[in-house]
Amino acid sequence: MIKKIFFWLTIFVITIFIFHNFIFKKKISKIDYYSFLSDIKNNKIKEIKINGKEINVIKKNNHKYITYIPIKNQNLLKKIIKKNIKISNISIKEPNFIISIIISWLPIIIIGLIWIFIIKKIYNNKKSIFFKENKAKILNKNNEKITFKDIAGYSEVKEDINEIIEYLKNPNKFKKLGGKFPKGILIIGPPGTGKTLLAKAISWEAQVPFYNISGSDFIEMFVGVGASRVRNMFNEAKKNSPCIIFIDEIDAIGKHRGTLLNNGNDEREQTLNQMLVEMDGFNNNKGIIVIAATNRPDILDNALTRPGRFDKKIIIDLPNLKERIKIIKIHTKKVPLNKDVNINNIAKNTPGFSGADLANLINESSLNAAKNNKKNVSMNEFEEAKDKIIMGVKRKSLIITKKQKELLAYHESGHAIVGELLKDNNHDKVYKITIIPRGKSLGTTYFLPKDDNTNINKKKLESQISTLYAGRLAEEIIYGKDNISIGASNDIKVATSIAKNMVIKWGFSKKIGPLSYNEENKIFNNCKNKHISNYTLENIDKEIKKIIDKNYLRAKEILLKNINILHIMKKKLIKYETLNRKQIKKIIFKSSKK
Repeated sequence: MIKKIFFWLTIFVITIFIFHNFIFKKKISKIDYYSFLSDIKNNKIKEIKINGKEINVIKKNNHKYITYIPIKNQNLLKKIIKKNIKISNISIKEPNFIISIIISWLPIIIIGLIWIFIIKKIYNNKKSIFFKENKAKILNKNNEKITFKDIAGYSEVKEDINEIIEYLKNPNKFKKLGGKFPKGILIIGPPGTGKTLLAKAISWEAQVPFYNISGSDFIEMFVGVGASRVRNMFNEAKKNSPCIIFIDEIDAIGKHRGTLLNNGNDEREQTLNQMLVEMDGFNNNKGIIVIAATNRPDILDNALTRPGRFDKKIIIDLPNLKERIKIIKIHTKKVPLNKDVNINNIAKNTPGFSGADLANLINESSLNAAKNNKKNVSMNEFEEAKDKIIMGVKRKSLIITKKQKELLAYHESGHAIVGELLKDNNHDKVYKITIIPRGKSLGTTYFLPKDDNTNINKKKLESQISTLYAGRLAEEIIYGKDNISIGASNDIKVATSIAKNMVIKWGFSKKIGPLSYNEENKIFNNCKNKHISNYTLENIDKEIKKIIDKNYLRAKEILLKNINILHIMKKKLIKYETLNRKQIKKIIFKSSKK
C-alpha cells in the first residue's frame, strides 16, 4: 500500500512540474524595460497587463511581449494613464514563496523518502535482497515425503546410512562408548543415481531439521559473501542441532585450491576456507552432520575429504538388474500397463541406465501411449521410448535415396553378422538393427549384454574391435575399397581407442608388457618425455596396429564366409527397416544351415 502511495505521489508531482513549466509559461518574446518606456512615449501600446514586476504588453499592431520593472517607478502609472493605454489585472503581489518552495523541493523530498523506505526494508526484513542472507532451505511437512521404501536397491548404502539415523535419534548410545560420529558424509555417484533422493530420505527417516542448499548458492560476485553465508548457515544449524545440512553439487565450491580449475577465484576459495573451518576448526559444531553430493570427487580439495571433515564416503553405482526391476516397479505404480509389458525384460534391455534414465523411459512411454490415444502403455511404447533415449528422435524429414539405403543396410548387417558369428561367442548379442535415421546416426545396430558388465576381458575387447570394423568391411566387400563411405568414422574412433587402451593402459600387449603409459604421461603430446624412449613409442604404435589388423582380418573372413547371409539380411532390412532379435536369429540360423 505504501509503495502505491509513493508511486502515485511521484507521478502527481511530475505532472504538476510539467504543467507549470510548459502550460502556463507560453513562449512570448521578452524586451528590455527601456524599449517598453520608448513604446509608451511613441504611443505604440494598446493594452497592458501588470502582474507584480512582470508586465504583459499588447501593441497596437497586436504584437505581444513581456518586460520586467527593475525598480519601483511611481511615475509609470501616470505615464500609462496619460497615453490612454488600457490597463487590466493589476497585481502588485509577489509570487507565493511557500508554493514555489514546494514545487522546487517536493520531488527531492519524495525521492529521499523512497530511499529511506528501501534502506529500512533491507535491514528490517530477514528475507530481503541482502547478500549475506542464508539461502539454506529447511525441509518441512509440506515437502514431498520420501522414505527408504521409495528408493529401490542400494541395500548396502541403506545399511550404512541407518547408522547415521540411529546416531541422530540416540547420540548418547555412541557417546557412552567414546564413539565420535563423522562430521561429514560424501555421497559419490554418476548423475541420475539418486544422490539427492537419498539425502531427502535420510531427513524423513531421521526426523531432525534438514537444511538443503546447492553449492552454487554460496557463490556471488562480491568476495566474502559466500564465506558469510557459510557462517550464517552453521550458526542457524547450531540453534536446531542435532540436524543435517545437505549441500548438493559441492564441487561448485570444493575444487582444488591454487589450480587452473579454480581460475583464481578468490570468492570461491574464501567460501571453501570457511567451510573447512566450520567443519573442523576451533569451533566445535556438535550435532551437525554435513552431507554432500557430487559426481566429480576427483576435483575436490584434499583438505575437504580428509578425516575430520568428509571422512565417510558412500559410493552409489548405476543400478544392477535386480535394482532396475525394483526401480521400474516403483515408477510404474501409477502407470496403467498392458498385459504384454514384461518388467523383467525392460530391466534386462536397459543396462547402464540410471534411476533417472528409467524414470524418463517410463515417462516417455506414457507420453507415447497418450499420443496414440491408448488407454494403457504397451511394450511397443516402451521400445519406442528406449530407441528415442538411446539413439535419438526419428529424422522423418531426411530423404535417403535407394542406393544410400542399400549401403546402410549392408553396413548395419555387417555389424550384426560378425557380432553374432564370432567363434569365441564373447560379444554382446545383437538386440536390434535399424536403418531409420535417429539423432546423428543414419542407422544403428544395438547390442545387448547378457549380464551387467562389471569387468571386461581381452577376448571381449577384441570381439568389439572386430564388430566395429564389420560395417566398413561389408561396404568394402560389396562396393570395393574406392566406394567406402564415411559412415564408419565413429566406429574407427572407438575401435582405435579400445586398441590403444589395451596397449598403454590395460597391459594386454606381450611386447610392451603390463606397464601403464596412459594419457597422464602425455606420451602422444610430448615425444621428448624423458621417461619414455622413442623405441617404446614406436613399439606402442606397432602393437596398436597389430591388434587392429588382427581383428580387421577376422571380421573380413567371417563376412566372406557368410556373404549369402549378408545379402539376405540387407534385403530384409530394406523391406522392414528394423529387425528385432528374433528376426535376426531366424535369418542367420536358416541361412547358415543352407
